Amino acid sequence: MEKKSTHIFRKEKGQIVVQGEVNLTDIDGNKIPHGDRFTLCGCAKSKKLPFCDGSHKLED
Repeated sequence: MEKKSTHIFRKEKGQIVVQGEVNLTDIDGNKIPHGDRFTLCGCAKSKKLPFCDGSHKLED
């Protein structure tokens, strides 16, 4: 069985898109539930950190 690779890329506004298998944890090592594809906040304005909630759009 071939292992699928994880794809991580940064969007123009700073969001970090993650697609594939990853272990996401908080600073204390507690697992943070997520789907197969999710977007992390890169601007620290999200109210749903570490996930992006679109708060960066308010700058436009």
